[in-house]
Order: sequence, then structure tokens, then C-alpha cells
Amino acid sequence: MTTTLRPAEPLQRNANGTRSRRYQVCVNSRPVGTLHLGTSANLGDSVARIIQVRIAEPDRGRGRGTVAALAAEEVARGWGCTQIEVVVPASAERALRLAGALGYTLRNRGMEKRLGGTPPELPPDSRERPMTPAEFTAWQEHEAADYARMWIERGVPEEAAYAKARRDHEMLLPNGRSTPDMSFSVLEHAGTRVGVLWLALQEDKAFVFDVETDEAHRGRGHGRTLMLLAERQAIAAGRPVLGLNVFAGNTPAERLYESLGYETTESALTKPLL
Repeated sequence: MTTTLRPAEPLQRNANGTRSRRYQVCVNSRPVGTLHLGTSANLGDSVARIIQVRIAEPDRGRGRGTVAALAAEEVARGWGCTQIEVVVPASAERALRLAGALGYTLRNRGMEKRLGGTPPELPPDSRERPMTPAEFTAWQEHEAADYARMWIERGVPEEAAYAKARRDHEMLLPNGRSTPDMSFSVLEHAGTRVGVLWLALQEDKAFVFDVETDEAHRGRGHGRTLMLLAERQAIAAGRPVLGLNVFAGNTPAERLYESLGYETTESALTKPLL
């Protein structure tokens, strides 16, 4: 039996510059599922994205999804893409196993923690204060460059990575430090600055966009204190959930978040298209 992809619509050219197309997954011309393939709005048109793949229940467990995913890679190569990604919910264990078998590797994880109603206490001699305008200017320049570098290290072309950093900051911070629902804090310990926190208040949760201990003060527990500060701010704002993103390979951060009770909600996996 032969599994193929059959276009279900013309190639879509979307307003945000991405491409996408829906396909039927067919076995000997018999439809057995659907696949939606596109390019990444975040990382640019050179990165393909499997948006969704579904195989009908009677045809599952027969390798249909595997062949469909491999066929999607061929389509993406024809589009000129050099990388393909897929985002998998933590509950979709079969999809995670399939991605691993096809050579996808973990790039980053979304994690969340449900918060109680009582703000955690900060350690003695630790306190927060708002980031000053001068500190914000220096922090934003450093954070944007660091953010781009992380994507470059994960295979994103340099030009696309810096474009993403600029685009994300423009979208998230249109009014800079005064952007509504954005909080920028400095953590001090015994009167010395030791780290920074960028927290966003979203509709039903808070989200940590950046948490960083200053280099000279790392390894002393201030990262944990910064996360406790994020929880305090989220609870004070009435947000019952705190979310964050962590890149694969950042072992100290992964261990910290897991020790604080954060759980993975979704995994982003990627594969180079050689």
C-alpha cells in the first residue's frame, strides 16, 4: 500500500508572509487523514512547520503518520525550507515518540505552574525594585542580542534570528518600559543588584519572558529568588498560573523550574532538512 499526500487546497500566501497548505493523507487514493503544513511566522519562511496531522482511528498504528510526516518534509524542501519544526502537547506521547523516531530533537519547552493564593517570601536581605529607564535601555539591548544568539545556536540563520528578536520586541514592547501589563524588576541582595526579571500579565496567566542573574552573582540561589519574585507578582496581579519557556540544554534552568513545581505543557521539536 502506498501512502501519499494529496493537496486539499491551493498554496496559501498568508498576510504575515508565511505559506501554508492543507493535504489529505491517502492510502492507495483512499483518504485516511489530514495534514496541515506551513512556514513559521516566528522564524521566517525558511523554517517549515507541521501545524497539524491527524490519522483516522481505524488507520492508526500502521505507519501512516510516519509516511505523511516524511512526505511533508519533501514538500518543505521543495519550498526551499532548511528546517522543519513541530509543537507537541505534553499529553501526546505517541506524537513525541514519532518525532523522535524521525530525527526531530527538542528545541524548547513550554512550562507552567499553578500558583496558590499566598505569595512566597523572599530570602532575607533580598528585595525588588523597578528597573530604571537607563537600566531598561541597557537591558533591552543585551536581551535582544542574547535572544537572537540562542536561536542562531539552534540552527536559525543569523539574519532570521536577529529579525525575530527585533520583531518580537517591537510586538511585545511597543511602548518600551511603559508598555501596559509588562513589569521590569531588579533584584537586589544586601543592597547589591544581582538580577533582573521581565514578567508579562496575560489574560488568564502571567508569563516570564526573561529571568537572569547577573554573571558575577550566579550560583548563589538568586535565580530561585527571581522565580519566587515572579510568583509573588503573578499572585498579586490575580493570575493563577505562571508560564515560561526554557531552551533544551539549559540544564541549570530546567532543574530549577522542575524543583519549583513547573510542569511541561508542550515541546517544540526541530529537524534540519538536508
